[in-house]
Amino acid sequence: MIRQEERHAGLDRRLGTYVVLDPGLAAGRSLLEVARAAIAGGAGTLQLRAKDWDGRDLVEAGRQLRRLTAESGALFIVNDRVDVALAVEADGVHVGERDIPVADARRILGPTAVIGFSPETVDSARRAVADGADYLGVGPVFATTSKPDAGAPIGLDGLRAVVEAVSVPVVAIGGIHAGNAASALRAGACGVAVISAVLQAADPRSATAELARVVRAVLAGGGADGGEE
Repeated sequence: MIRQEERHAGLDRRLGTYVVLDPGLAAGRSLLEVARAAIAGGAGTLQLRAKDWDGRDLVEAGRQLRRLTAESGALFIVNDRVDVALAVEADGVHVGERDIPVADARRILGPTAVIGFSPETVDSARRAVADGADYLGVGPVFATTSKPDAGAPIGLDGLRAVVEAVSVPVVAIGGIHAGNAASALRAGACGVAVISAVLQAADPRSATAELARVVRAVLAGGGADGGEE
């Protein structure tokens, strides 16, 4: 069995700039177009999140994104759909409280898959890690319109509480952009996940590059501009 520490080797770095690809928020662009721009801008992880698509469309898009990420070295994660992740040979899957349990996702995808989880409480965060989650996506840190069912913002204190409770990398999500990413990173997150900050930007590549610059600066200890909002 591959130990959790081995799966985590280098994971923090790849999770630093995490772009969620949602076709409903892509401003008329194709997901592949946005994915290419995000990778060129420095994204280390791409997630396919298309809740309204059927399985066939998800697999088709997933295979295209798998080829692109394999060429670039970016991590490729599928949201919710363990079956699609398996079919397209994604690096892993990201699940939430009402999706297939982490332990079952691990059993299906195997010991080397990267499994992310979105906890709603500190206790569920701890349980997910015990069940084999490799990283947590925690939020919404700030108010967001990208995910209508995201709930009330947990703020930096809520983010920090999860970071301090678990031993795996934590990615901050929800209302994140280059102007406030630094505060989430200083609260202990290893990276930031964004949707509209890149997908709805006039220039997705430049938007990703600016976000990646902030992430690199803060994680290197150099600091970067960016408050809470």
